[in-house]
Amino acid sequence: MSVFARQAERTAHLLQITPGWRRLQQLHPDCDDATTRAILEEAADFAERVLQPLNTPADREGCTVVGGRVRTPARFAEAYRRYGEAGWLGMNVPEGFGGQGLPLTLHAACAPLFERGCVALMMAAGSGRAAAHLLAKSADAAVADEWVPRLVSGEWAATICISEPEAGSDVGRLRSRAEHIDGEWRVSGQKIWISFGDHDMTDRIGHCMLARTSDAPGTRGLSLFLVPNIIDGRPNGITLERIEEKMGLHGSPTCALRFEGARGILLGELGRGLPELFTMIELMRLSTACQGLGIASASADIAEAYAAERRQGGAPDRPPVPIAEHPDVRRQLHAIRARTEVLRAAVLELATAMDLARLEPDPALRQELSDFAGWMLPLIKNFGAGAGFDVANAAIQVLGGVGYTKDWPLEQYLRDSRIMTIYEGTTGMQALDFLTRRLWREQGRGLDVFTRRVRQELGETGDRHPTEAAAALRSLEVFEDFSTRMVALQSDPDTALYEANAYMTAAWETVTAWMSLRLKNAQA
Repeated sequence: MSVFARQAERTAHLLQITPGWRRLQQLHPDCDDATTRAILEEAADFAERVLQPLNTPADREGCTVVGGRVRTPARFAEAYRRYGEAGWLGMNVPEGFGGQGLPLTLHAACAPLFERGCVALMMAAGSGRAAAHLLAKSADAAVADEWVPRLVSGEWAATICISEPEAGSDVGRLRSRAEHIDGEWRVSGQKIWISFGDHDMTDRIGHCMLARTSDAPGTRGLSLFLVPNIIDGRPNGITLERIEEKMGLHGSPTCALRFEGARGILLGELGRGLPELFTMIELMRLSTACQGLGIASASADIAEAYAAERRQGGAPDRPPVPIAEHPDVRRQLHAIRARTEVLRAAVLELATAMDLARLEPDPALRQELSDFAGWMLPLIKNFGAGAGFDVANAAIQVLGGVGYTKDWPLEQYLRDSRIMTIYEGTTGMQALDFLTRRLWREQGRGLDVFTRRVRQELGETGDRHPTEAAAALRSLEVFEDFSTRMVALQSDPDTALYEANAYMTAAWETVTAWMSLRLKNAQA
């Protein structure tokens, strides 16, 4: 069995022990066990056959600018077309727009396989998929009908355009402007850090862009626009200024674009650009966790395979033994695998909650699930992103010197994953959101759901593994005390914000203990 097939098998097993999945199957009868397993197997096959062969060559070839346009690595365009034609872009997009109408959970189960195959190419897929959901929700019917099916098929592509030279995480300082002239919106300004902001994989690219439409301070003056690169067959006032020379993700062009009177299409309500964009942002944050999980999965498999084959040490009068038999290497391998599988379980837990927050018939239960999903999302994004880098780094340590060479893909995984805790909201921004929004503004509603869920699972399954259950309970109690202290620190915001990252880390330690118990029970 290939490593991709084994990852699909692990994921199918974890779905079975994810409490929300059984309820989701009741609401989605087409997601029976046999169908789910078949989808995962197909995803593994596609990732292995079509995507993985592109990964290393794309890293070494990179992207270039030819005639003012970005040229992507060889075979990227073909692979993206095949990815769309196979239906992977539209798994959880409504059928009315050409999607398959499947749960987000199934996408989250398959995505780490694709990210493992070629994370650089999946940068385009992630923004295209998220834009399809955004336009289905926020665009008027004519625009949604024109764009969403083509994004889903891979015929067209999309980006998210937020950052500017003087405004990154501080969105309220964005300067790009949109003016209503002769019945049309005209957008001008500069945007940076745009993944696949220009490329040769599709003819048309739609930029989901924040621009200022009033002088209201901060984010209140921002509106959201769809700005196509081509309108009526002609360029739409968008210039590629450069592509960045980056540490990793060489196959993904990171672009700086200039907009000069480009025609834009207003999405949603005027002055509510940031709330409208959150549909896209939330999906891309989940995608970032899937990226980290894909890289962690690949790195863990490499470390385990190498340690089983590499022979060194042992009794001097006997043949050398596999290094996997060395106690310290066993320790390292255990930590690598545990971190990877905890993340896999947590991603599925979050994804099922996000699905059920839409599908449960009881409004009170939907709100509860929404609160829980919102509370979990900063944790999954940040620690999922970090797992890719940390596990790749730990795997290099297992391999030793050869892991540092280009003979193995680990050094690429390390480079590719380093950016993931930065884009889609830095570690610091996730910590601030987790504290000020999820704990303070929402009065800890998500926290309350989280603690109830952990205690319920401890009560139902803790007797099977009392040691692990006791550890999870201790972690939860410590975190609850921490939460009480952070609530009290609203009167001392400087101190609270200084401790925000430690608070978020403590939350993830509790999630880790919770998911570790679930995994232990699954092994019994």
